[in-house]
Amino acid sequence: MTSIYNNLVGLDQNAKTAWAQVENQLQRRFDLIPNLVSTVKGYAKHERELLENITKARSAWAGAQTQTDKINAANQTQSFLSRLMVVVENYPQLKANQNFLALQDELAGTENRIATERMRYNQAVQLYNVTARRIPTVFFVRLFGFDPEKMLFEATGEAATAPKVNF
Repeated sequence: MTSIYNNLVGLDQNAKTAWAQVENQLQRRFDLIPNLVSTVKGYAKHERELLENITKARSAWAGAQTQTDKINAANQTQSFLSRLMVVVENYPQLKANQNFLALQDELAGTENRIATERMRYNQAVQLYNVTARRIPTVFFVRLFGFDPEKMLFEATGEAATAPKVNF
């Protein structure tokens, strides 16, 4: 019984640590967005609605209280950022701007980091969920107050469709 409890503690902490790393990378994205939006605003004044949606999504992430709310806000932000990159294709002078290029590189790197941390989080959650559902552990999960199942970080339906880029 002690080994089951200790194993659950370790797996639970691994999943929590993996989620903290996802949040760390989402915060990085959150911090970069105002710079990207400011740079693009000067070139894409008529794309105001998209830029406002990005700002709202960023605010939603900042105000999210639960893990589910954070996941939803992060997915919404990612969707708007993808649309923004498609809009940028219509502004050749913006694509050549050094500040924009640097921010775009940072954002691309951040998106890769987020993808990596989401994968690691899902791996930690999968290990926890498999262990928590196995006999005899399943009988002790609720007794010890552990989650019967942790939520995986899943992509939204919009993520299945690649953005269209026109040159």
